[in-house]
Amino acid sequence: MPDIDFAQVFIVFIVLLFSLTVHEAAHAWSAYRLGDPTARDLGRISLNPAVHIDPIGTIVFPLIALMTNLPVLGWAKPVPVNILNLRANWKQKYMGIAAAGPASNIVLAVIAAILRGILGPESSISEILRIAIVLNVLLAVFNMIPIPPLDGGNVLSGLLRGNAAEAFDKLRPYGFLILYGLMFTGVLSALMNPPLGFFLSFLL
Repeated sequence: MPDIDFAQVFIVFIVLLFSLTVHEAAHAWSAYRLGDPTARDLGRISLNPAVHIDPIGTIVFPLIALMTNLPVLGWAKPVPVNILNLRANWKQKYMGIAAAGPASNIVLAVIAAILRGILGPESSISEILRIAIVLNVLLAVFNMIPIPPLDGGNVLSGLLRGNAAEAFDKLRPYGFLILYGLMFTGVLSALMNPPLGFFLSFLL
């Protein structure tokens, strides 16, 4: 059994929990601003992690990854969106709602980078800020992979029309299987490494 730094595990888990909370709250807020109050009525425009937690994706999966030195990824409860409330230009609005989550993670990463630059590497919270930068960039890049049900898949779905849109939507039930296949074949890393390197080279 590998040596486990429980303090490090706790810090990474808390940063991940906060990052996922902001991600889902951004989806909920943007949906409300674009005309759909569904998530707001369910209390999802909130920075209270309890309303966003998915037991498997937010707790079990990340903790297993942290305990076994696997890449840390996670997810929270999806924010419900009623496209009937979006009315005119609903596809463009749905794309905006989908993109709001990853965008919020990039904003968090930039804020953490600015604070780290101001406080300096000797600061007592420099390592926490570094973790926040890496995790938020990782979440943003992962979620923008154009495979449903990830946010990138929902953005691409909004861009497609006609037969292409119908064919793409048929992939939705198999999205997680496709992701696991990409993960185990190394294709997922190949897709993520270039944008990860790009963002982290500026922020770290």
